[in-house]
Amino acid sequence: MAVKKILMLVGDYVEDYEVMVPFQMLLMVGHDVHAVCPGKKSGEQVRTAIHDFEGDQTYSEKPGHNFTLNANFDDVDPAAYDALVVPGGRAPEYIRLNPRVIEIVKHFGATKKPIAAICHGPQLLAAAGVVSGCSLMAYPSVQPEIELAGGTYVSPNETFTSAVVSNNLVTSPAWPAHPEWIRKFLEMLGTKIEP
Repeated sequence: MAVKKILMLVGDYVEDYEVMVPFQMLLMVGHDVHAVCPGKKSGEQVRTAIHDFEGDQTYSEKPGHNFTLNANFDDVDPAAYDALVVPGGRAPEYIRLNPRVIEIVKHFGATKKPIAAICHGPQLLAAAGVVSGCSLMAYPSVQPEIELAGGTYVSPNETFTSAVVSNNLVTSPAWPAHPEWIRKFLEMLGTKIEP
């Protein structure tokens, strides 16, 4: 397997599982993952939130763990990375207001490098204008943003364990989809995982 250099864009109140699990899984298979947050440096932390599905009209939110960043946002050169990961939670909603974040995402879209986004992560992709003509999954409340940005929303399966690949994007609705989402992302990176 060729080691890939992967950028992960996060912010405070990123969904706990959606940052921790993919970060650890990608490191476990040998890839080099840099987790960054606008305005923060390596060694600093972002707060996380745990989103759960407990029968309410939407997910519930509970305090998560702190997640330690391992690279400096200000040092990011998107050309030096092979792929991008955008976890969900509340972070995509506000980091998309940062012009440098949008510039970074646009680079990955323009160069057709693999982009993995989950849950509310496609909010950032829509804001950067990289979803037009693509089919995406996301948490259902993100459907209007995907469609307004020219993408096609794909409904998840009943258990939220599905993921979809479209062009250079692999997207899924929420953390229950981690196995399928990460498997498809690894395949995009040239890493074959046998079930």
